[in-house]
Amino acid sequence: MKNTLLQPEGWVTPKGYANGVAARGTMVFTGGQIGWNAQQQFESDDFIDQTRQTLLNVRAVLEAGGAGPEHLVRLTWYVTDRNEYNSRLKELGAVYREVLGKNFPAMACVQVAGLMEERAKIEIEATAVIPDRAFPATAAALAHTE
Repeated sequence: MKNTLLQPEGWVTPKGYANGVAARGTMVFTGGQIGWNAQQQFESDDFIDQTRQTLLNVRAVLEAGGAGPEHLVRLTWYVTDRNEYNSRLKELGAVYREVLGKNFPAMACVQVAGLMEERAKIEIEATAVIPDRAFPATAAALAHTE
């Protein structure tokens, strides 16, 4: 069973994310992942390269918990430069789809003054839910099962 995307009636459909997600199952949470490799070394100072590595790191942690990109229900992005983020959205979208596919959970993106690792330009936290087998098809059905 899949998680249920929440789209309030009359709202414009968002691009690249969901307004909300209803889910039931085993929850997997990642810590904040940044754009360094498994040896905690940065291979690039480029925003898109760091984003690719950050998303690969998120995916690796999800896989360690038995989840995949299709189980994502929430992503929180912290970026150090919103102008760079906004000016490179096309590249960002391509990297996102390359690593996580066409899975668009609820998301927030926040510009921060800095991250704990000085070279980091992006940090992402993720929440995934591996659905129970009997997960209802709609949020309305979910409300009736409580």
